[in-house]
Amino acid sequence: MSEEQIAASVERRALRFDPERFQGEYPVVVEGLVNRFDGIAVHEGLDLKVRRGEVLGVVGGSGTGKSVLMRSIIGLQVPDEGQIEVLGHKVTDLAEGSQADIRSRWGVLFQGGALFSTLTVGENVEVPLREFYPEIEPELRHEIARYKVRLSGLPEDAASKFPSELSGGMKKRAGLARALALDPELLFLDEPTAGLDPVGAAAFDRLTRELADVLGLTVFLITHDLDTLYEICDRVAVLADRKVIAVGTIPELLALDHPWIQEYFNGPRGRAAKASQERAKAMDKPAGGKA
Repeated sequence: MSEEQIAASVERRALRFDPERFQGEYPVVVEGLVNRFDGIAVHEGLDLKVRRGEVLGVVGGSGTGKSVLMRSIIGLQVPDEGQIEVLGHKVTDLAEGSQADIRSRWGVLFQGGALFSTLTVGENVEVPLREFYPEIEPELRHEIARYKVRLSGLPEDAASKFPSELSGGMKKRAGLARALALDPELLFLDEPTAGLDPVGAAAFDRLTRELADVLGLTVFLITHDLDTLYEICDRVAVLADRKVIAVGTIPELLALDHPWIQEYFNGPRGRAAKASQERAKAMDKPAGGKA
């Protein structure tokens, strides 16, 4: 089966099985979120709105609950208080069966890829297909998996390899292929470039941006990588003081006088990331200096 035939099959599957895509302004809305562990509040009245089609970077110091926030949004963490609305549905109020329906509309890449070690890459990608669409014929399921593997930037023969045979960067891409298996509207990425060398991290950033633009994804991206924030994020949400203290573009955040924001973006690594972005923009300009 050719790549065009695979893509057509995927499109037919999407038209047959997937619900109508969300058309509202904010596919993720968090209001008054409270998460406590052993009586200690990690989040206290946290509010956040994610715009449709944006790549939102999420940053904060250690212990500010970035991953807890993501887990709350995707239903893996039950908050103590607050409301979370995803794609127009209040996930904090959904029954178990309804949660399964909404979960088919997002993809998640956890830290390290979280691949099943006893399954090949292709079989890992097939896991959500088996779970949500068991009626798909095996041949088509295999072809979809191979298509997603290539979409993630891996060679087709990677589909038959086990996670132990992959490099760190390849494991990340395999995890991304699985996250894309169901043609999601939302993509959640938890530290996707952690542990990668600068070249591998930059390549993953470019792939994320390209996929977001081409597939119309809304991306919730937890990261500490300043290069990632400068290169691909439309806005950045800052977690501190148990809340989201600011959301905006990097220039908008730099205009704020919060000490953590200033230290983070104006520290040595922040200045280096900004300088790198400015050099890249200068190199992209045509000869003569005209944009």
